[in-house]
Amino acid sequence: MNIYKNFLNKEDFNILENFIMSNYMPWYFTKILKSKDVGNQFEYCFILDGKVNCSDYMINIINPIFKKLKYKKINRVKANFLLKEDKIKEHGMHVDQNKGKTGIFYVNTCNGYTKFKNGRKIKSEENKYVEFDSTLKHTGSTCTDEQRRVVINFNYQ
Repeated sequence: MNIYKNFLNKEDFNILENFIMSNYMPWYFTKILKSKDVGNQFEYCFILDGKVNCSDYMINIINPIFKKLKYKKINRVKANFLLKEDKIKEHGMHVDQNKGKTGIFYVNTCNGYTKFKNGRKIKSEENKYVEFDSTLKHTGSTCTDEQRRVVINFNYQ
């Protein structure tokens, strides 16, 4: 597992954060972990099944992250928006894909986290990127100290 704080330079991060956290970001309501009834979230899918699923403008927002990754193929990129809850809720252990790497880019700082099956927790801190083997079981959580928890998930080989 690799953890990178201050992953993007300040200018690139500010552009990404300002758009993703703005009222202009087109979020879509969906179930968390589509095969399980563990809650709801808003999401935006940039790339699905290896194909760009959005405008060039939207890809350009996350392009500074692509430039820092080592990959052969991007399988999926999606942003997740979880609303504040009265208490922190975890959403179920899962894997994102059967091989390759998973990366999580934390857009905002809050008391939410990513937790791995071995118990390790990664705090949600803005501009942090965590990369790990996609077969590692993990779960995300809601937060209680901010209005929302926003991350961007990357799945690649």
